[in-house]
Amino acid sequence: MDLNLKDKVVVITGAAGQKGSIGETMLRYLANEGAIPAVIDRNARGFAYVDEIREMGIDAHFAQTDVTDPEQIEKSVNEIIKKYGRIDAVINNVGVNDGAGIECSYDDFMRSLKLNMISYWLVVKHCLPKLKESKGNILNIGSKVALTGQGGTSGYAASKGGVLALTREWAVDLITYGIRVNAIIIAESWTPAYDTWIKSLPNGEEKLKGIVDKIPLENRMTTTEEIANTALFTISELSSHTTGQHIFVDGGYVHFCLL
Repeated sequence: MDLNLKDKVVVITGAAGQKGSIGETMLRYLANEGAIPAVIDRNARGFAYVDEIREMGIDAHFAQTDVTDPEQIEKSVNEIIKKYGRIDAVINNVGVNDGAGIECSYDDFMRSLKLNMISYWLVVKHCLPKLKESKGNILNIGSKVALTGQGGTSGYAASKGGVLALTREWAVDLITYGIRVNAIIIAESWTPAYDTWIKSLPNGEEKLKGIVDKIPLENRMTTTEEIANTALFTISELSSHTTGQHIFVDGGYVHFCLL
């Protein structure tokens, strides 16, 4: 299916994760659609990813950025605007479940907010003038933790709750400009980071089985490819009358797992 994303400039944060991560998968899928990904991430592997995309004959850009630093975000967005002169979509994908719990330090809690929520606001703030010109759209990547809680991760939970609230607020705020704003909510998705976490547990296989057994649809984890497919559809013109939505890509986990 042609999503008509060819040559669209898509700013995507957190897309320089390990191969098979959610951000890296979305990045590959954007390139496969012929979009021009502009990656904002602190990890230097983003340079190699962009080189791979360019070898496909598709333009791409990497701006190495610590998204907890407002000045770096502004500099990177301006760099993208200077290069392309337009922005058609923003995918806010940064997210680290960092374990900043209620007993953590103030500095750790604030760092979690800066990374997982305030960076979303800053990226959109600086991209907004170009999004108004293109009547582009914004997609925020959220987490079920915002709705279900988890325990031991106050900063991440508060951030992801804020991201869902900002999604609705921006959808209302920006509708007069024709800008759509949506969020995808993810529950349990198999990624390299998830694999590392499971392997770090003394009862990892037992823990994994307990999680998978609670996922109603097919008792399996959501793939990163399924998340990428939903993300690209949502930012495409095929989803042109969808805004302010919290879209669950979770196999029914949040709504049905307690039934």
